[in-house]
Amino acid sequence: MAQAKKESHNQKEWELRIYVAGETDRSKAAIKNLQKVCDEHLKGRYHIEVIDLTKHPEMAAEEQIFAVPTVVRKLPEPLKKLIGDLSATEKVLIGLDIKPKKPAGR
Repeated sequence: MAQAKKESHNQKEWELRIYVAGETDRSKAAIKNLQKVCDEHLKGRYHIEVIDLTKHPEMAAEEQIFAVPTVVRKLPEPLKKLIGDLSATEKVLIGLDIKPKKPAGR
């Protein structure tokens, strides 16, 4: 799986990891949905690392991952986890404690 990376050292940095099991449609959808939320609400302030547990099964135990896909917010602290395909944007924003970007003109 490819990694998505956006960095800026001048702003608050978000470090996210998404754990998947292979290149399934569900895994691909979760990665795409996470990327979309980050592009829209954290533009230029995030880094997403994709961990494929079929290639790194030891990471499931180390990180206490019991279901996939799971996204883990490493930074900013505190650590947060969210399970699922991340298709419900509002739930992703709430679950990862991302402040929604205000629409232009408001």
